[in-house]
Amino acid sequence: MVDTSGHHIVYGTLKDYLTGEELPDTDDERFRQQLARLLVEEKGFAPEELEPRLGIETEFNGRRVSTQIELTVRLGARRCLVLRYGPGSLVTRERPAIAAARILEPDYRIPLAVVTNLRDAELLETGRGTVLATSMAAIPDRIALAELVSQYGFAPFDDPALREREARILNIFDEEVCCRNGTCAWPAPEEK
Repeated sequence: MVDTSGHHIVYGTLKDYLTGEELPDTDDERFRQQLARLLVEEKGFAPEELEPRLGIETEFNGRRVSTQIELTVRLGARRCLVLRYGPGSLVTRERPAIAAARILEPDYRIPLAVVTNLRDAELLETGRGTVLATSMAAIPDRIALAELVSQYGFAPFDDPALREREARILNIFDEEVCCRNGTCAWPAPEEK
């Protein structure tokens, strides 16, 4: 049976590609699973180098927002790439991906981010916030990522005012407004 009570259609459950955990089977989750498969099977990352569903909690003006980072890549001891999935336009996903990469780690800025809708992608450098490459081919493989990390490095990002600014950006961009304070309701059928 398909659950349509929320703003995501839930088809049942599926097993997470990386962890084996049982998750709600939604269209978005299916895309996230494709992204994990792509990184392991085509881009050469080991499953243990990928961290799914990390979160950042923010609260400003009484609005608590949970930001989910679909995947984070760790090479060695450091996280070096965040990947965020979202349907639709990538340009609207750039700024919150950069903000997440800047504040996820307390001691350094994660140097790179990818935004993708799994039809297209953008590779972002998180220091200046510039787009380095576009297309699905822009998602670096393991060897290319190691080279990019040596080029862009792990700059500290510990200024409290700058960290708060990035947290505010996440709070605004990632707030769920569809179901705030309730659940989505299907429109009532028109009476004739």
